[in-house]
Amino acid sequence: MPKIPKRLLRPAGRAIADFAMIQPGDRVLLGVSGGKDSLSLLHILYQLRRHAPIDFALGAITVDPMVEGFDPSTLRGHMDRLGLPWFYRREPILERAMKHIDGDSYCSWCARMKRGVMYATARREGYNVLALAQHLDDLAESLLLSMFHGGRMKTMKAHYRIDAGDLRVIRPLVYVRERQTRDFATSAGLPVIPDSCPACFSMPTQRQHMKELLAAQERLNPGLFKSLLATMKPLMGTGHAKIDINSHPTEKLG
Repeated sequence: MPKIPKRLLRPAGRAIADFAMIQPGDRVLLGVSGGKDSLSLLHILYQLRRHAPIDFALGAITVDPMVEGFDPSTLRGHMDRLGLPWFYRREPILERAMKHIDGDSYCSWCARMKRGVMYATARREGYNVLALAQHLDDLAESLLLSMFHGGRMKTMKAHYRIDAGDLRVIRPLVYVRERQTRDFATSAGLPVIPDSCPACFSMPTQRQHMKELLAAQERLNPGLFKSLLATMKPLMGTGHAKIDINSHPTEKLG
């Protein structure tokens, strides 16, 4: 198994501790899209499960939205080598989106539908925690989206209990930069699916505009994300959340 650099492992471990994400006896189901972020988190949790003092179970789920160009076949062998339970679910999300989207973006609608499938699988298979792979860059983009388009100062939660009360959602990469997962996935030769969401990559999105804005500002201010993290940390604590089909698009799967 590839060795995870300390500069990646430490912030993930610190976030897990800061937000009490994993408790003894938890059964954690990780959403794996096949992108660099979720595959990096897979290996982080795999290593922590083997070496951390907390005893927890780990499984993975991939939701295939049945869009042209998405081929998760390389993940099966990788999961077998890790010896982890892997649940593969195919759902015609794009087809349904074309019928039901009304003023919403495909990306946000798809993310919510995927989470619904993951919630159902977690319940059926006996998992009580769902892990998602959004990182610090994602949280910063969500903050700007919420402020610019929603008139609110809001970002993704690091750890929360869903409205039904039976599942918790955690994001162990909230202190990790996107470039760290990209570098690790490349150096470790992880089986990254090039376009893990081809429908999203086919058109510019509001989130992409925020990403470009942040990149331009970081070139002027190298300490930008340190400041943004300090601003967002009070917004990231535990709480309750529910899937609202009309909510503002602020999430994606990594």
